[in-house]
Amino acid sequence: MEITNTLLFIGGLGGTEIILILFVILLLFGAKRIPELARGMGRGIREFKDATKEIKNDIETSVKDDSHSTK
Repeated sequence: MEITNTLLFIGGLGGTEIILILFVILLLFGAKRIPELARGMGRGIREFKDATKEIKNDIETSVKDDSHSTK
């Protein structure tokens, strides 16, 4: 599912363009720094998802509490 979303995000880029972009990233950051960057991005995305779930749960809990208190 995530691969499909990624492909939709990329849009009309072909294989050649993707390889060129990856090559430029490799040149700019070097092979040693890319895993560090990927880990940092993964942690950031995970924290964002956790915060989103927490906010969603808080909202659902408050809605349930309000509906029970009005009865």
